[in-house]
Amino acid sequence: MGRQQVAVRPGVIRLGQFLKLAGVVDTGGESKLRIQEGEATVNGEVETRRGRQLVPGDLVEFAGELLEVVAKAGD
Repeated sequence: MGRQQVAVRPGVIRLGQFLKLAGVVDTGGESKLRIQEGEATVNGEVETRRGRQLVPGDLVEFAGELLEVVAKAGD
């Protein structure tokens, strides 16, 4: 499994929003259901809260993808 970096704006991004930004879910509703089912991990821990706040350096595993939160260049 390769690691994909997903750049986010400075400030808070929540897990559900991050999954949409990364393109691994199509809708907020899908992300909510799949997170509640325990399909996402953050830094190796199962996360069931779609409102979990992410910061650069966090690693999210979802649907066989490893996604790294990174700050957008220039921000």
